[in-house]
Amino acid sequence: MDAIEINRRIPFSAMFNFRDVGGYAGHDGRTVRWGRLYRSDSPHRIDGADREAFTALGVRTVIDLRRPSEVERDGRVPEQDGLAYRNIHPEHVDWGERPYQQGSDLPRYLADRYADLADTGAGGLAEAVGLIADEANVPVLVHCVAGKDRTGIVCGLTLAVLGVADAEIATDYALSTEAAEQFQAWFTSTGRQIRPGLPPLTTPAEAMTLFLAELRQRHGSVEDYLRQAGVTDAQLAALRDHLLE
Repeated sequence: MDAIEINRRIPFSAMFNFRDVGGYAGHDGRTVRWGRLYRSDSPHRIDGADREAFTALGVRTVIDLRRPSEVERDGRVPEQDGLAYRNIHPEHVDWGERPYQQGSDLPRYLADRYADLADTGAGGLAEAVGLIADEANVPVLVHCVAGKDRTGIVCGLTLAVLGVADAEIATDYALSTEAAEQFQAWFTSTGRQIRPGLPPLTTPAEAMTLFLAELRQRHGSVEDYLRQAGVTDAQLAALRDHLLE
């Protein structure tokens, strides 16, 4: 792993998957700006030194992609002056209704679940991307529970609009695997068990490349998918204007 990949990780004691999505090559040789878009697992646990470190990043907007029941169960990012909070739940079936069979093709399973979410949760995904497109909202933090699936989709779509290559988007997505072991250890320490039927907490790069390729097959392009979901051309242009160097 090179220095850029190491440096994009921002360490917290109570968040395990917090990182900057800047630094990737985008349209016309431009680079995704650092310090504008962050992704993570849920920040509801931050306190003390973690809270000070989070405040120092200057995050203005937190987009919480969890179900309302998950927010009620665990809580939300602590309130602070100047921080806007939005809970946007992209509608999708509970994964327990379509359980993962141990030993089956994990990238294929994940790509299919992401495709399902892109269909049923299109409005929520469009709302999240629209918020990221508004420069007044940045820096933005996007998160869900573990910061890998719903968060991975929103960040993947955003990076695709910025012209980042699918291989790089998949590389960013796959970084969540390393954090998964820490997240799972924390989760187990709470006395809770991961429900049967959920897939392993890993993020194989192939799952993201399959999802993006098949989204284009169905909709023509990532931009066309987002337009159909409700993102405007002005918002797509704004994403490129303020997130690319």
